[in-house]
Amino acid sequence: MEEIAVKTSHSPTSVSLFRHFAALFYDSLLLVSVLFFATGLFQWLTQGNSPLIVFRIYLLMIWFGYFAWPWLRSGQTLGMSAWRIQLQTTDGKPLSWQHVGQRFLMAIVSWLVLGMGFFWAVVDKQHRTWHDLVSHTRLVYIS
Repeated sequence: MEEIAVKTSHSPTSVSLFRHFAALFYDSLLLVSVLFFATGLFQWLTQGNSPLIVFRIYLLMIWFGYFAWPWLRSGQTLGMSAWRIQLQTTDGKPLSWQHVGQRFLMAIVSWLVLGMGFFWAVVDKQHRTWHDLVSHTRLVYIS
């Protein structure tokens, strides 16, 4: 007897703002630890003789790397994994450096305007933030 594959067409569930902030909280605790270690390493390597702008750029690169590497690898940081969240593109293609770069930079802008870019998810029917819209990505709940 021949089996017939039944394909269900359901869209992944968008992540609530609470779940998004919960994952961000987890990641912020881990990120502080990473930045603390990176600061110690930088000070040791430069013997404290480096312009402040170089140090700030270095920390920004570490911060970007904390998010970009796991996003590109699996679509999840550790905090996102704990809350069963995954970053995906809106067109179903693999994440690229362009996606994660745009998302990271726009997330900074979202925070700088008092979090309005994040709270946009309350207004948007698909719960997208400004950085979702700009980078053509979305956070979805995975079971």
